[in-house]
Amino acid sequence: MNTSVAELFKEAAELTEADRATLAGLLIESLEPATEAGIDAAWAAEIERRIRQLDSGEVKAIAWDEVRAKLWARFSD
Repeated sequence: MNTSVAELFKEAAELTEADRATLAGLLIESLEPATEAGIDAAWAAEIERRIRQLDSGEVKAIAWDEVRAKLWARFSD
């Protein structure tokens, strides 16, 4: 780490946990390549579709504890 990065880290480490999380998210986003046009809209539409399915009862959610137990059983054998 060069001096300026070390200094930035020292300053960032003094931020609140919420501010550090926000900063980390912003830094990660800055590393991601630009998305193709329409990708964000497509994901938003997919999320809305899945919410409608849950709300209508078309699909049922599975509790995380149940999913984790099934995964554990599958990979523990």
